[in-house]
Amino acid sequence: GPWYEKAAPGDRRLGKVVTIAKSKKFRDNHGKVLLEGHRLIKDALEAGAVPQTLFFSTVGHLKLLPEAEIKRASLVKVKFEDIKTWSDLVTPQGLLGIFSKPDPAKMSYPAAQLANSLPLLLICDNIRDPGNLGTILRSAAGAGCEKVLLTKGCVDPWEPKVLRAGMGAHFRVPIIASLDWESVPANLPAGIQVCVADNNDPDAPAGSTPVPRGAGRAASAPASPKAPVKSSAKAAPEHGDEEGAAIPGLAAQHYYEDWARAPVAVVIGGETHGLSPAALGLAASTGGKRLLIPVVPGVDSLNSAVAAGILLFEGKRQLLWRHKQEDGRQKLP
Repeated sequence: GPWYEKAAPGDRRLGKVVTIAKSKKFRDNHGKVLLEGHRLIKDALEAGAVPQTLFFSTVGHLKLLPEAEIKRASLVKVKFEDIKTWSDLVTPQGLLGIFSKPDPAKMSYPAAQLANSLPLLLICDNIRDPGNLGTILRSAAGAGCEKVLLTKGCVDPWEPKVLRAGMGAHFRVPIIASLDWESVPANLPAGIQVCVADNNDPDAPAGSTPVPRGAGRAASAPASPKAPVKSSAKAAPEHGDEEGAAIPGLAAQHYYEDWARAPVAVVIGGETHGLSPAALGLAASTGGKRLLIPVVPGVDSLNSAVAAGILLFEGKRQLLWRHKQEDGRQKLP
């Protein structure tokens, strides 16, 4: 007989299984996730994720996957029409898999990813939009982040829309999800500085004067009366009565000034809920900075995924530059 099962005509199992597998409750209670499409399933298998059931419409779909790995799953052939009904993709591929929820400690990440990993971490706080979170994870993998931490206010990273926007990032970088702020420090390397992305600068009044573009003067020109932009390494207490003000010692500065000392973490807050007071507290207690991305007055703050991309790649640039400087120094007689 064939080495796979055939779903009997009118078998409602697939629909039921897939619908259930799309729910967070199922993911949490059963520790399983639903993956769709060749690329994602192949990435998952290569990273050591454990497949339970693979639903496919033609045997050809299985030929594209690593043979040894799929032998461990139950393979069920179903009608493409059925897959189309349950698919989240615009153009369904005829391949769906139910996997055990991946455990970052047991995964084998791609060699190129590990070789290019930096002492740069990302903490996501209150990122509720699935497309944004997926895009952020993809940027974190692209920048070479060592690890991504998600606090309880974030959308579940294993939601189908997050997986789709992540384009395989879930299997390239360790993601630790639904953390309380109390348990965040335990998941960070010792001696880390935590910086926060001040996505919408809470202190800048709507029509504040733009910072002059002069090379040296930009650092000393206050972005607004309430938020002096400090370029000195010493943290200066904030003035005024905004929420940032309650955090003594959290200096604000432009993102392109020097802040990335290894190891470093960047906290990105969601657009609607922004950063938790706990995030600002952690940054202050580690000597971190509030990083401002200046935008033209009157433009609403940047999308959180775009802000994350800007800060992660700037952090990467600074870390690599510093590493080069240190290398150069060692070579001197």
